[in-house]
Amino acid sequence: MTLGLDLGTSGVKALLLDGDATVATATAPLAVQRPAPGWSEQHPHDWWQATERCLDELAAAHPRAMAAVRGIGLSGQMHGATLLDASHDVLRPCILWNDGRSGAQCEPLEAPGLRLRQIAGNPAMAGFTAPKLLWVREHEPEVFARIATVLLPKAWLRWKLTGEFIEEMSDASGTLWLDVAQRRWSLPLLAACGLSEAQMPRLVEGSDAAGTLRAEWVRRWGFAQAPVVAGGAGDNAAGAVGVGAVEPGDAFVSLGTSGVLWATTAGFAPAADLGVHAFCHALPGLWHQMGVQLSAAASLSWWARVTGADEATLLDELNGASHGGPAPCWFAPYLSGDRTPHNDSAVRGGFLHLSADTGRPDMTQAVLEGVAYAVRDARDALASAGTRLREADLLGGGARSARWSQILADVLGLPLHQVEGGEHGCALGAARLARAAAGGGSAFAKPRRVRSFEPDPCRKALYDEAYPRWQMLYRLARQVTAPPALPSPTPALAA
Repeated sequence: MTLGLDLGTSGVKALLLDGDATVATATAPLAVQRPAPGWSEQHPHDWWQATERCLDELAAAHPRAMAAVRGIGLSGQMHGATLLDASHDVLRPCILWNDGRSGAQCEPLEAPGLRLRQIAGNPAMAGFTAPKLLWVREHEPEVFARIATVLLPKAWLRWKLTGEFIEEMSDASGTLWLDVAQRRWSLPLLAACGLSEAQMPRLVEGSDAAGTLRAEWVRRWGFAQAPVVAGGAGDNAAGAVGVGAVEPGDAFVSLGTSGVLWATTAGFAPAADLGVHAFCHALPGLWHQMGVQLSAAASLSWWARVTGADEATLLDELNGASHGGPAPCWFAPYLSGDRTPHNDSAVRGGFLHLSADTGRPDMTQAVLEGVAYAVRDARDALASAGTRLREADLLGGGARSARWSQILADVLGLPLHQVEGGEHGCALGAARLARAAAGGGSAFAKPRRVRSFEPDPCRKALYDEAYPRWQMLYRLARQVTAPPALPSPTPALAA
């Protein structure tokens, strides 16, 4: 029996796994704080409270299964800057992956002498960890001076569970401090941010043992013995392990808060000029390429919040409508900027081509299509980097929608497959890595495909024709990065 913990942006999920069979799950929500436009933060203590809620729930409902757990695996949202002082106290809220404040700090990291793109395999992007530390050094120098340890979100959660500072390769790849080909910290890249290796956690592979659970938690949650804690994986690498994307050429599309197009590779294959991420896989001897769109399911969540209807209602409104091709209006899903291919933290999204006849279902379909077009941008970027996909599995909450899955297949021109447990992909992958770390074997079979979506030739042709016009939305959106400031109201004259 193993346990997977997925620390996501919108919540924490815990999954009990017996072999490859899911026994139970528990979830607890998380909120994102946005203290300024383009900012995105969470406090690590909220992560811990959510984790406690999940494990308390599982321990109460499934005490025998919990007692039998021998390994715990961790999956986590990537890139977050969690800063601790010498007493291990959190210095400030964690700056998250979708925070765009550090765009200006990317420029010094691109200095030719640093060879960032060759070593880290990626361009400097505001969402990555390194520019966040430069922002803190510039804007919060008193905080920067007290930094003793820099952790990614799941590494902080591991410290709470085990008392050890350890990180694994896939998550570390998203910091811009890892020598991705050599799978070790890069001292020159750390020094460029005023940091040293002593402030970094120890590195392991995702399937390695990386600490054991503290005695106080063993007692609290009723484990028969202290489970080993696996190295784990960044969220997307955990999803890859969950769906068995562990051979070169394996691919998946994830519709979580962000959208991801993943391809497993046999070696380090950077294509930074195209906005393609080249990271270590969570398993030794493997890497991957990835295109990222920052607002995927987050776009539908935003639209639901704006309309006052829940996401299920919005999707149900489409079920009665014919799906004959593109919506009559357009949506650019750049609510938090864009990564692949534009690497633009300042651009923002919006609707275009609305008319008096436009209805809410039209706009909902435009949201789904806008995300699909953005994933196609990533597909084309990977193809330009030499990675051409033949098919892909589907992960994430958005992939539960048959309508959205079919739109993706039509827009991408790829067969897509919903898989058993796909909605639990990250937590499932974490639990599988826990099994390997606990000595239970390192086989990561592909789960059963429960439904496939083949591209419809007629709709694919319509989307092929529409896609170049949708791409023009980025140029339009880029021309206006913020609305003009309104003049101050004129004070009313005294009577």
